[in-house]
Amino acid sequence: MLERAGKKKSNVSQRQLWQQHNKPIELWNNKVIKQKIAYTHNNPVEAGFVTDPVDLKYSSARNYTED
Repeated sequence: MLERAGKKKSNVSQRQLWQQHNKPIELWNNKVIKQKIAYTHNNPVEAGFVTDPVDLKYSSARNYTED
């Protein structure tokens, strides 16, 4: 997957992890901020990597739990 993404860009020689585009999203209130954090934390769950966001090794989700 990373190799395929790298081959699509002329400035990448082997693999690409991050997307090249820059589309900033304005976070104008706490509701939107919490929504984006939840979306980010739930991506690995939606992808099937883990069943709980806190189970992902380098996720900040555990910082947002009650524990």
